[in-house]
Amino acid sequence: MPPTTSSPPPCTSPTSSLSITETVNGSHKFTIQGYSLAKGIGVGKHIASETFTVGGYQWAIYFYPDGKNPEDHSAYVSVFIALASEGTDVRALFELTLIDQSGKGKHKVHSHFDRSLESGPYTLKYRGSMWGYKRFFRRAMLETSDFLKDDCLKIHCTVGVVVSAIDCSRLHSIKVPESDIGDHFGMLLENEDCSDIIFNVQGQRFHAHKLVLVARSPVFESELLDAMEEDKSEIVISDIEPKVFKALLHFIYKDDLIEDEELSAFSSTSVISVFDTLTAKLLEAADRYDLPRLRLMCEAVLCEDIAVSTVAKILALADRYHAMDLKSVCLKFAAENLVAVVQSDGFEYLKENCPLLQSELLKTVAGCEEDVSGDGKSRSVWGQLSDGGGDTNDRSVRQPWESGGERSQNLWAQPENGNGRSPPRQED
Repeated sequence: MPPTTSSPPPCTSPTSSLSITETVNGSHKFTIQGYSLAKGIGVGKHIASETFTVGGYQWAIYFYPDGKNPEDHSAYVSVFIALASEGTDVRALFELTLIDQSGKGKHKVHSHFDRSLESGPYTLKYRGSMWGYKRFFRRAMLETSDFLKDDCLKIHCTVGVVVSAIDCSRLHSIKVPESDIGDHFGMLLENEDCSDIIFNVQGQRFHAHKLVLVARSPVFESELLDAMEEDKSEIVISDIEPKVFKALLHFIYKDDLIEDEELSAFSSTSVISVFDTLTAKLLEAADRYDLPRLRLMCEAVLCEDIAVSTVAKILALADRYHAMDLKSVCLKFAAENLVAVVQSDGFEYLKENCPLLQSELLKTVAGCEEDVSGDGKSRSVWGQLSDGGGDTNDRSVRQPWESGGERSQNLWAQPENGNGRSPPRQED
């Protein structure tokens, strides 16, 4: 009789998992204005870009006008990408592109993305680790090429941080659309349905709803309670422009900024003052009616207009209306571009009207100097062009040169002073 064989026990449904290794990519555009002035800073000394974030890490582009390698005797310029934040064994792919500014598209590209690497992606062991080229381009050839135009170089950098994860996403999902409550409240405002209060703003009437205003603004709550006690159905406002009040109501009902060309009409080359822009007036209204989210939205718009020629007045505006985030950005920008800012018309306004802000700016400058580390890996605010030249309307005036040593002169001094001392503070 043949031996009997037992059947295997029944199996439950098999499980599975998927490991995915990929790159999280990000790019940064670095413009070097005033290349001829950057030459001569010394072998091994570099100009650094602003830091940018890719894959949860901070990165920076280092450009060495006189080269990184002493043996090359400044015959080449060097370009590197550096890990600017804390991290160990960060694996990444890189691409460096020197832009051809003739329009022919003949860029100089060094890339890991379009080829396989024998040993895999590069590993950066610690903060300050770099990848790049000591002999990125022969300097004599660069200075007669289409890569240099109007004394300006443009470098594009792409970083791909390698990440691995287990994909446990569901096979099916239901997408929930974005909230449309703002649209519904917006229609309530536009149609004037069930409105129970009228605002007379310099002769223009706006219908609104007490409950909505009370829920959004503690200042409106106080004003409307007073109006109810006096049995008022119309409130007169004479110190706000109708277009500003309209934008204010739009935010209160829809929780976003009104679509208006004036919100983005101002620029560093505009003939109008920043104080006269719709954004500035809306920032004032946000402060008056205690609307912190609207204030922050206005700060974000004004932040886009920060330049050497505008930063002083935007700083004054931020201080006046308690826009702390915008004020912090202005102080940092002004400190990093101190030479050019001191020569601007806006700085004269600051001296005459906001002497305390000058003291805050000086403290910020001192703080930036203290942040410079002895190993030369951090950017020094004092490493700016000593003659303060350049286009005062250009956001990229700051030249963050890394010298690793002491500054050559006191950049707080005004050009006409000439004695290295801080300009005298105006007495009230």
